[in-house]
Amino acid sequence: MTSSPGGEPSFLNPRILIPFLLVSLIWGSTWLVIRDQISEVPPIWSVTYRFIIAAAAMFMLVMLRRLPFTLDRGGHFWAILLGVFQFSFNFNFVYNAELYITSGLVAVLFALLMIPNAIFGRVFLGQRINGGFLIGSAIATVGVGLLFLHEYRTSPIASGQVILGILLTIGGILSASAANVMQALPKPKSYPIITLLAWAMLWGALINMLVSFVTVGPPVFETRPSYIGGIVYLAIIGSVVTFPLYFALVREMGAGKAAYSSVLVPVVAMILSTLFEGYQWTTLAAGGAALAMAGLLVALRSGKPKLPPVQASAKDARPD
Repeated sequence: MTSSPGGEPSFLNPRILIPFLLVSLIWGSTWLVIRDQISEVPPIWSVTYRFIIAAAAMFMLVMLRRLPFTLDRGGHFWAILLGVFQFSFNFNFVYNAELYITSGLVAVLFALLMIPNAIFGRVFLGQRINGGFLIGSAIATVGVGLLFLHEYRTSPIASGQVILGILLTIGGILSASAANVMQALPKPKSYPIITLLAWAMLWGALINMLVSFVTVGPPVFETRPSYIGGIVYLAIIGSVVTFPLYFALVREMGAGKAAYSSVLVPVVAMILSTLFEGYQWTTLAAGGAALAMAGLLVALRSGKPKLPPVQASAKDARPD
């Protein structure tokens, strides 16, 4: 395996680079598809349908790969936690955020995922955060602030709703980050990733279904072809294809470095938002996007936070 001078997996290794680019490009496109799902169907039911299909497809993949189908009690504990944070909280926050702000802006804000990943990695995994990462994150945060200043000035909806969109997105970021860091813990890494994800998606779908009945009532479905096609695309391409690749990167490289895919995701999302949602660029928005991307690249170039020596010597304790 190709490694960097510090012994870390190199992005130039095709085993790392290809899934990294594939995940970034696919997830960049899913933001626009999610936007189309925001219709007469309550968002939580759309999330439920997505992960019912995704879980079924993931279990088919488990059988085709002849992987273990069942989990022990500990495995179900982690699958439930992943289902709650990744496939329930995260996606419900995101779908609802797109009721108030554009998909491209949600994606740009989500590009800051590496920041809570690094903080949670420091708290729960003992990873150090270096100065370059802090500088890059600060630059990116300023850029995102400029983007939302632009949104305030140009949005046809009330500023309070824009704030709500921001807060919902932050909720999604924190939920996704919690799930990311779980994948870097030794115990979840001991289970086959596809089996764990299949159960996590199933638990997430069941939780979403229960909450849907309680909060918005019986199922609502739309027969519009683009809605149905969007559900299938998000379930198969946006979930079954990408999550095993992404969480494999998390296990290989650590949660912080895997989240560098967020550098490319908003670029794809903003381009698609411009083409299909009529997003209007201004000097302020362009400057904010440039600062956000520049800051994230500075953070990326700073390298992965190092583990303390006591953990770095124990292979099972390493997040990468």
